[in-house]
Amino acid sequence: MESTVLIGLQDPRTKREEAVESLNELALLVKTVGGKVVHTFIQKRNRIESAYLIGKGKVEEITHLVQTNGITTVIFDEELSPAQQRNLEDLIGTKILDRTRLILDIFAQRAKTKEGILQVELAQLTYLLPRLTGRGIMFSQQLGGIGTRGPGERELEYDRRHIRQRILHLEKEIEKVSKQREIQREKRKEIPVVAIVGYTNVGKSTLLNTLTKKYTAYVDDKLFATLDPTTRRVNLPGGLKVLFTDTVGFIYKLPHHLVTAFRATLEETKEADLLIHLIDPTHRQWKQQINVVNNVLKELGISSKPQIMVYNKIDLLKTNDYLRLGWRDKIILISALTGEGVEELLKEINKFFEKKLISLEVSIPYNKSKIISQIRLNSVILKEKYEDLAIYLKLKTSWSTANKLQEFIR
Repeated sequence: MESTVLIGLQDPRTKREEAVESLNELALLVKTVGGKVVHTFIQKRNRIESAYLIGKGKVEEITHLVQTNGITTVIFDEELSPAQQRNLEDLIGTKILDRTRLILDIFAQRAKTKEGILQVELAQLTYLLPRLTGRGIMFSQQLGGIGTRGPGERELEYDRRHIRQRILHLEKEIEKVSKQREIQREKRKEIPVVAIVGYTNVGKSTLLNTLTKKYTAYVDDKLFATLDPTTRRVNLPGGLKVLFTDTVGFIYKLPHHLVTAFRATLEETKEADLLIHLIDPTHRQWKQQINVVNNVLKELGISSKPQIMVYNKIDLLKTNDYLRLGWRDKIILISALTGEGVEELLKEINKFFEKKLISLEVSIPYNKSKIISQIRLNSVILKEKYEDLAIYLKLKTSWSTANKLQEFIR
């Protein structure tokens, strides 16, 4: 197991508890890739040191710790510039990583589909390109282990020109994937879509599993367990059918180019009719996690999209926790694991979509009865009667479907 030292930074805008929580999250990321945290540091600074990010005295202290304990990896909770990484490796004499490189490493482990692999490689190469000139990246590659996994690793053998060409190729391939997704969405556009969003590890995949009652979505108590979106059809209590999509979790200090690389995946969220913002109130920083998710949604240009805030993991809460959390208004509480409260959530979702439906009565001739299977996809059938010349339906349906049924209205 690779031993690591973690370094956090507290600037004047950051509270001590926020810096500690961010470093704790970094420790979970290290655990996710199979590493072991030996020691952590948080340095409080009024300004960033351009050469080392932190003060040179602290760097010398870390150097002594590394050399006396045989530690091979030092990980910073901030993104390092190429110059800072080279300077730190020259002084400390071991592998230096930052939060972004560690997240990329996890993404490389998690990517299973062609789309996921393409997106991870693009993110890796975009990150690595400005860092190839120095000794830093090559030094990391020689040591191996954390931070050196994934499809981007082999590209280090090539020069910068080849890497730029590879990036262009990946962008074109991802654009093809995006167009394929668009075609798939076009085929199912009559069915409402609900995207489950939230901070990483809040239980999105568990909720999807509970909703569909088919344990097919990948669930793991690790950060970034889901990279590729999973979509399942669910019948709401009122009879309406909707599609639920599980999406990649967001995280504090998520680098912009990672969001860009996963644009094709996140388009599933952008095209959704409703967002379920899943929250883990058992986490100490749950309010900050809500802000992180809202900021990413804003970056994606969908912060104004309708959303329902849902508090998960109530099976882990005690009675006095409700008072501590300050919940007074009527809110939606569930346990995705046990299913408690999920029926109430589905009823709320049903209310949302039923408000958008219109009432209609139609008579479908028997020779046109194939259309009924399409009607059932996004309609609530209130009454169905087989008459002499046609099938009578009393229903609630979407405006788009109602327009297609104009000739059958009675």
